[in-house]
Amino acid sequence: MRVTKILIILVIETLGFLGGLLGQNTDNQNVNHNLTFNQLATTWDEAIPLGNGMLGTLIWQKEDELRFSLDRADLWDLRPMKIKNIEEWSYSWIINQRNKNTFRKVHKRLDRLYDDNPAPTKIPGAALEFNIKEFGEVETVTLDIATAISKVKWKNNVTLTSFVHGEKNEGWFRFEGVNENFHPIIMPPNYTKGDKNREANSLDTQDLITLGYNAGALSTDKNSQTYVQEGWGGFKYMVSVEWKFEHHVLEGCWSISTEYPKWENEENAKQVVKKSFKEGYEKQLLSHTEWWNKFWQRATIRIPDTLLEKQWYLEMYKFGSAARKNAPPIALQSIWTADNGRIPPWKGDYHHDLNTQLCYWPAYSGNHLELEEGLLDWLWKYRGNFKKYTRDFFDADGLNVPGSTSLEGISMGGWSQYAYSPTTSAWLGQHFYQHWRYSMNRDFLKHRAYPWIKEVAIFLEDITEVGMDGKLKLPLSSSPEIYNNQDKAWFYELTNYDLALIRSTFKNAAELAGELEIDADKKRWNDLLSKCPDFAVDSKTGLMYASGYPCNESHRHHSHLMAIHPLGLIDLSLDEDAQIIIDNTVKNLQELGTDYWTGYSFSWFANVLARANKGNEAAEMLRIFAENFCLPNSFHVNGEQYNRGYSTFKYRPFTIEGNFAFASAVQEMLMQSHAGIIHVFPALPDNWNDAAFNNFRANGAFIISANKTDGQVQFVNIYSEKGGVIKIKNPFKEGKYLIDNAHILGEDIIEIKMRVGEKVELRASEEI
Repeated sequence: MRVTKILIILVIETLGFLGGLLGQNTDNQNVNHNLTFNQLATTWDEAIPLGNGMLGTLIWQKEDELRFSLDRADLWDLRPMKIKNIEEWSYSWIINQRNKNTFRKVHKRLDRLYDDNPAPTKIPGAALEFNIKEFGEVETVTLDIATAISKVKWKNNVTLTSFVHGEKNEGWFRFEGVNENFHPIIMPPNYTKGDKNREANSLDTQDLITLGYNAGALSTDKNSQTYVQEGWGGFKYMVSVEWKFEHHVLEGCWSISTEYPKWENEENAKQVVKKSFKEGYEKQLLSHTEWWNKFWQRATIRIPDTLLEKQWYLEMYKFGSAARKNAPPIALQSIWTADNGRIPPWKGDYHHDLNTQLCYWPAYSGNHLELEEGLLDWLWKYRGNFKKYTRDFFDADGLNVPGSTSLEGISMGGWSQYAYSPTTSAWLGQHFYQHWRYSMNRDFLKHRAYPWIKEVAIFLEDITEVGMDGKLKLPLSSSPEIYNNQDKAWFYELTNYDLALIRSTFKNAAELAGELEIDADKKRWNDLLSKCPDFAVDSKTGLMYASGYPCNESHRHHSHLMAIHPLGLIDLSLDEDAQIIIDNTVKNLQELGTDYWTGYSFSWFANVLARANKGNEAAEMLRIFAENFCLPNSFHVNGEQYNRGYSTFKYRPFTIEGNFAFASAVQEMLMQSHAGIIHVFPALPDNWNDAAFNNFRANGAFIISANKTDGQVQFVNIYSEKGGVIKIKNPFKEGKYLIDNAHILGEDIIEIKMRVGEKVELRASEEI
C-alpha cells in the first residue's frame, strides 16, 4: 500500500514569509507575453494601450502622423436625459403597459430615451500628433507589459519610448534621433464638424457635433501647447503638453485635467506638466516602473498553453492599466475611448447588467483587491443618487441602481428590461460581499459591505410580492438580454436571473448580520430567504430562463446561469442534484451552439466550465475567444473577426469586460475557494501536466501559491493575513495520510487553524 505523508511546516513569519512569496518566480517577466509588431497600427482600436485608471492613451499611425489618442476616465457630458412624460418613467407604468398589451409605448417613450439623447455620454479628450513622414519604415513596435512601456523603432534608427505613469496623472514620450523642428501638435476632437442630423443607435452613435460644443481654445508657446474645451453645464477640460530638445533627443510630458462646478478643484493639466517636467523624465520613469514591479508581484501564473498564458498576462496588464482606487470604475471602453470623431459605442457608459461586473472578476483570486476599490468607492459615493432613483422610479425603500448609468450614477435609459431591472444593485452588491470574504476586513464589513447589502435587501423586500404558492415573486421579472427588448422579455414568472440575485442578497445579508451579531436582522433575512422559490429546472436542459421557459436558443448573455457562476448557489460542492443540474445546463448550451454569442459569452462560459471542473472545455472556450474575438493588441471587440463559424456577429465594437472575464476563467481553472474549501488545480485540461500560480488570494484572506510538475502537485504554500481556519482539498496523491498539526475532515479535506501572519507549507513525500 502506498502511504502519502503530507509534510506540513508551520512558520510564524509575517513579513519574512510574505516577502518570500512575492519573490517566487513564475516567469512573469517573460518577453513572450509582450505585444510585438513590425509596424504601427493604422486604426485606433488596434493601437498600443497605456494607462493608469485615470489617464489613457492609444499609440498608432494615422496617415503620416504618429498619433497618441488621449483619454481621461471622467471626461463626461453629464447633461440629464430629457424625459418628456415623467409620470411614465416608472416601474408601475411598465407593468401597466405589459398588462394592457400596449408595450410598444414602452419602446417609444422609454427605450428611445437612450438613442434620442446624445448625452449623457463619455467623450474623447484629444490627440497628440507627430509628423513621421520622413522616418520611413518601422522596424519594431513593442509593449513591455512588465514595465508598461511602449517602444517604437524605425529603420532609420529613430526610437520612441513612451509610458503613462503608474500612479500620477501624466504621460511621457522620448524620441531619440530627431531634429530640433520635431515636436507634437495637439489635435482637438471634431466637436464642430460632422453630420448633426445623422440618425444613431446605441452602437453606431452620433457625431460629436450633436453635443453642441463651441470650438475649444488652443494656445501655443515655444515648447508647449494647451487646449481647453468647454462642455455642458460648466464642464471643461484641459490638455497640456510640454517638451524640450537636446542633442537629437525630444522629451515631453502631457496631462489632462477636468473641471466641473460640483467637483473638488485639482491642479490643472498645465500645472501638473510643469511640475513633473522639472523633476524630469528619468525620475518619473523610475517611479513608474517601481509601481508596475509591485503590481506584478501581486500574482503570477505559469501554464503550458502559451496562447492562454500570454493572453492572461495581457488581460492583467490591461486591468492594471484600467483600474485604480482613486479613479472612476471601468466603463465599457475604459480609458481608451474610440478615436473616430463620434460618441463612443453605447456612449462608453456603465452597463450594470454584465459589463461592469465582469470587469472586476479577476480582482479576487488575482489578488488585486486594491484595484477593485475604485468600483466600491464609486458605488458608495453615489448611493444617494441610487436611493433617489429607487424612490422616484420604483416608489420603494432601500437601494437599487439603474442598469445603465453616467459617471455620477444617473440613469441613462436603454432597453427597459435591463435599464430598469429590479436586481441590478443585487449583482453589484456581490462585489461588496466578495471584497469582505477575500479581505476579512471587519471595518469594511461593518461600514460598507453590510450597509450596502442591507439596503438592497430592504428594497427587494419592499418590491417583491407573495404569490399564490406563498413564495416571493416580482410584479415583472427579466433575464438580460433574453428576448432582447420584446414585450415578452418582461416575464410574469420570476426568472432564474432575478431569483439567483434575490436569494444571494438575502443569504449574504443574513450571513453578514450574523457575523456582526445583529440577530434580528439575521432572522429577518433568513425568513425572506425561506420564502424564495426553487430554481426553475428542466430535467433535460437544466436551468431555464423561468418556469415554463426552457433555454432553447443560442444567446450571448448567460443570465440564467447566475446561480452557477458567479454566485455559486448551485455548486459541485453541494450534492448530486447540483451536479446533474450543472451537467445538463452545460450540455444544453453546448448543443445549442455559439451562433449568437459575442466574445464575452465565451469567456464567461469558460468560468462556468471551470466551476464544473471541465478543464478541457474551458481551455477551448478561451482559445476561441483569444483567437477569434480579439484584435492583435488583445482588445475584445464583441464580434468574430476571422469568419471561422463561431458567431453570426461580425462587428467590432471594443468593450473590455470580455478580456477581464478571460483572466478570471484562467484563475478559476488554477484555484477555487468560493465554496469555503480551497481547491488547487481543480479544472486543468488533461494535457496540462505542469502548471503553477503564485500569490493567489482565497476566501478568508489566505494567500496561496502552488506548483504542479509532471502531473503531480509538488507543494502548496499558504499565508494567512487575518488568521482563521483554512480548509483545503488534499491536492496530493490518493492514499492514507499522516498529518501533524492539522485535522482531516472526511477523506480528503485538510483543516488547519492559522494565526495572523502564519505560513503553512504542504509538501508530499511517498513511502511504500
